[in-house]
Amino acid sequence: MTSAHLTIDPHFVVGPINRRLFGSFVEHLGRCVYDGIYEPGHPDADQDGFRNDVAALVRELGVTTVRYPGGNFVSDYRWEDGVGPVDQRPRRLDLAWHSTETNEVGLDEFARWLRKVDGELMYAVNLGTRGIENALDVLEYANHRGGTELSDRRIANGSPEPHDIRMWCLGNEMDGPWQVGHGTPREYGRLAVKTARAMRQYDPTLELVVCGSSGAGMPLFGKWERIVLEETYDEVDFISCHAYYEPVGGDLESFLASAVDMDRFIDSVVATADHVKAARRSDKTINISFDEWNVWYQSRYAEVDRITDIDDWPVAPRILEDTYSVLDAVVFGNLLISLVRHADRVTAASLAQLVNVIAPIMTEPGGAAWRQTTFFPFAVMSRLARGSTLELKLDCPTYQTERYGEVPVVDAVATHDPETGDTAVFLVNRSMTDTVEVGIDTSLLGDVSVDGIQSLHDDDIHAANTLADPERVGLKPNDSARVLENEVRVSLPPVSWTALTLR
Repeated sequence: MTSAHLTIDPHFVVGPINRRLFGSFVEHLGRCVYDGIYEPGHPDADQDGFRNDVAALVRELGVTTVRYPGGNFVSDYRWEDGVGPVDQRPRRLDLAWHSTETNEVGLDEFARWLRKVDGELMYAVNLGTRGIENALDVLEYANHRGGTELSDRRIANGSPEPHDIRMWCLGNEMDGPWQVGHGTPREYGRLAVKTARAMRQYDPTLELVVCGSSGAGMPLFGKWERIVLEETYDEVDFISCHAYYEPVGGDLESFLASAVDMDRFIDSVVATADHVKAARRSDKTINISFDEWNVWYQSRYAEVDRITDIDDWPVAPRILEDTYSVLDAVVFGNLLISLVRHADRVTAASLAQLVNVIAPIMTEPGGAAWRQTTFFPFAVMSRLARGSTLELKLDCPTYQTERYGEVPVVDAVATHDPETGDTAVFLVNRSMTDTVEVGIDTSLLGDVSVDGIQSLHDDDIHAANTLADPERVGLKPNDSARVLENEVRVSLPPVSWTALTLR
């Protein structure tokens, strides 16, 4: 059996955990909205057409902020199409996903649904085909109390109180050539700063997110962030990061170490932002909104799901509906560990996406809703990761990967809530063959007991939850924990994610 050692000191704090770290993302893409959160004909639909069973799972998941309505979709979206009487809303072509958008759900409906699931709306404006005027219009419609044409239109449409949206994304993935309106970093930065200044004339307290690179592998990564921030630094609060991971060429050892890449991505963006801060002699710090992240089998989308028939523009097609295995969920849980580890600079994040589309929740039209394997690490960490992230000392063996070099077999993060005294520890065993016994030094926490420990693992790492077998995979009690003098020892099965609470 392999061994590792972890030291926890509540005095060494990385940063407070912002609840927005546990955000998600709903885009008008595939069946995320239609046949996902919204299905008027479903037996469990409410009076507004939203599925109660899905809403219950969203609340259980513990989602906070939800980014909407895109994503690539937003870059040719006309927000006005989605407000007013539903039977008068136009159908439009969605160029991003080669679909037809019915506009049955828009800003007002989505804001009302978010209140039902206790979520906060994070809204993205179209800086692809539109710009400053459009951003100001949707801001006034959403946030102004009344007495103007746009705010009175919202009131007439059934939302008497302002939606009071605080976080606004200035476009989406504008570095990507697939994006409608894609341009150079200088072009985008200048449009973004003009839009930001105009929005701040309405409300200087808005929190604005500028587009970073849509992945660390993009040709302009680093340069894009530097140039965009040189243009926008004084007017924005966040720069975005996006990252998706999948196994490449059957290399599961590298896939299990995907969080190493996320760590490096975050550190690089932080360094670039701080370089611009130093060059400008600014007192302001730009944080990260990691507002798209997940395991996503993009190769399957390119080979199977992509709609290429120029005459085929379906409504809510079944695309990007990845089925997640235990292996995927362990990698997913490790990505969450990376985000929480960087709580000092990653102060918002959005799991992409929420329902059906690369999602922790799946639905069948007219039928069931169920939890994918990735549901469990998110729900547990959203519930237990409170207070502040702690700086850890971890000693463990390493293994060699093709993509990331030598990486630790075990990864971990710990959080401490001074109000309750609870410490939560989240661990991943990346080994495909070996159980690892981890000794956790708790001497600086005082006398502690293990208040709960559960793991996600399976003898079949490719096991998954499906419509036919929706409860095949779930969390398992881990009865290995032993409390010794000033130490807790716990065994981590191969390819596993584990959470425990010390009290």
